[in-house]
Amino acid sequence: MPMEATDIEALIRAGFPEAKITITDLAGDGNHWGAEVIDASFKGMNRVQQQRAVFAALKGAMDGPDAPLHALALTTKAPE
Repeated sequence: MPMEATDIEALIRAGFPEAKITITDLAGDGNHWGAEVIDASFKGMNRVQQQRAVFAALKGAMDGPDAPLHALALTTKAPE
């Protein structure tokens, strides 16, 4: 069963409570999502480190063939 935007945001928000999070349904099918996460904790991290931190916050929602989150295009950055 696909995840809803609010569920994706809630998982990310649990790991990054002060982040600005934007979730977008990229294909209109509820299976292909985009997320932009802007958080001060990313300062000093490279992009790979930032994205690993967000994927860790998703707590396995993308792991395995039966995972509820099928595809997530992720953009991360520290606030300017």
